[in-house]
Amino acid sequence: MSKRSKARTAYVCGDCGAEYSKWQGQCGACGAWNTLSEVRLGGDTAGEARESRFAGYAGQRAAIQSLDDIDLTEEPRIPTGITEFDRVLGGGLVSGSAVLLGGHPGAGKSTLLLQVLCELARSQSVLYVTGEESLQQVALRAKRLELSASGVRMLSETGVERMLEVAGDEKPTIMVVDSIQVMHVADVESAPGSVSQVRESAATLTRFAKQSGVVLFLVGHVTKDGGLAGPKVLEHMIDASLMLEGDSDSRYRTLRGIKNRFGAVNELGVFAMLEQGLREVRNPSAIFLNRGSEAAPGSVVMVVWEGTRPLLVEIQALVDDSQGGYPRRVAVGLDQNRLAMLLAVLHRHGGLHCGDQDVFVNVVGGVKVAETTADLALLSAIISSFRDRALPRDLVIFGEVGLSGEIRPVPSGQERIQEAAKHGFGKALVPTANVPKRPPEGMQVTGVNRLSEVLDALDGFFPH
Repeated sequence: MSKRSKARTAYVCGDCGAEYSKWQGQCGACGAWNTLSEVRLGGDTAGEARESRFAGYAGQRAAIQSLDDIDLTEEPRIPTGITEFDRVLGGGLVSGSAVLLGGHPGAGKSTLLLQVLCELARSQSVLYVTGEESLQQVALRAKRLELSASGVRMLSETGVERMLEVAGDEKPTIMVVDSIQVMHVADVESAPGSVSQVRESAATLTRFAKQSGVVLFLVGHVTKDGGLAGPKVLEHMIDASLMLEGDSDSRYRTLRGIKNRFGAVNELGVFAMLEQGLREVRNPSAIFLNRGSEAAPGSVVMVVWEGTRPLLVEIQALVDDSQGGYPRRVAVGLDQNRLAMLLAVLHRHGGLHCGDQDVFVNVVGGVKVAETTADLALLSAIISSFRDRALPRDLVIFGEVGLSGEIRPVPSGQERIQEAAKHGFGKALVPTANVPKRPPEGMQVTGVNRLSEVLDALDGFFPH
């Protein structure tokens, strides 16, 4: 009988996952302050402790292989029956993968996964483990959503060991754990939801998924800052991290891929929240372009690239005289620091002074734009609002703006222009390098290289 070792104590940074033998005020890896939390690991034997770090497949021992001798046969994907969900996953589910689905309370995480399981239960063996709700509550939700619940196996459990024992007997193809924050491992002394429990529970469940080939979904909560609750190392353990976003007063939800080992990162899926649950939106550009009947100053349509497809969204700007001593800079859906930088570029190279003006910008529909291709559209909206002159409704704009006032080309420019033409836009203002040799029929594409050329082009678009 092997002798159990003493429980090991470590201190883990909640931001980057770095581990230390003793507590310190600042993390040496990422520089964050007061982010170290105590982690008590169970008193496993040395062999068991090493085995718990293993994330390979059952029956495989560590062995050196030549890279060109590795079997490259790709396992077939398991389609979920929901096109937008499959798009974000990279084409469907991969056997043995661990997927973390996060989102704010009420975003629809449990609803989406229940719909997926009910759809998959027609052809696959599925298991739904709930630790926050009773079985009756889940059944009532399925009835309210008018889902076909036959074939969906249910388990109410928070103990990881008992959960894996049941899963070993059931042998499901897909398993959902809702949520990882309430699960606990018996060998870890801390309370459920702590850094220790979340880390060890996720590691144990992920190892089970890898060894058994089960597709594992972990539901995770988010903090007040919008990040996933729990240690940062949680995101390193899993294969895909998805975030379900959407305001409580909005009927639309966006599912974004934050990390994906089997598909494109930043892929976006759009859903509409209805009484029957989440319904996929096949043409998201149409809902984000639901504009007013008349052209208004400060409104511009831009083309952003989300994952593997272009998306047309409207950006609005409001420039007004500042009523206080410090002009405000507010950006919703965009980086506020980049807004301040672009205003400085506009003043230095465009001669437009907004130092005494409040500037508010907003991306319509709750979309969050992280790429720099929105620079040119953002500046155009600001110029339009500052001059109180509306731009044409059939004008689309995209491009990156450099600090010296140059307009830089963006990737997939031709595909963006084609997407705009497909939605009826007749004019486009883009970087010169992105002007196609053969523009779409009926579309006028104007190329610009400098910010001064942008101002001249906008003067030509403004009504006289």
